[in-house]
Amino acid sequence: MPAEYYRADSENGDHIEDPSEDALYMLFDDLNDSDNTFVVIRPDEADPVWSASVTYLDEGGYEVVRRDSTRREHEVVTETSIGRIALDLTIWMAARDHPERAARAER
Repeated sequence: MPAEYYRADSENGDHIEDPSEDALYMLFDDLNDSDNTFVVIRPDEADPVWSASVTYLDEGGYEVVRRDSTRREHEVVTETSIGRIALDLTIWMAARDHPERAARAER
């Protein structure tokens, strides 16, 4: 069964469907500079219109990339607090279009 809204996948194979802010925090906390350098978050569909990624930077901190083709958004920022990243992404993703949410609203 696919995720209801979105999924998070890390380089090391960790996968969480519809992760909470706390679950995102834990995924980001597990990032390192050798074998688990990034997490990608996107809708669980074939051709997602939005995505976000968090990449561990060798010099410390994290690069956060947010893309939404329907809104013509592409933002890249550097952040040091994984708590701040998890909160910001949770809020940002709540404002994205989710096909399942639209389907339920039509019922």
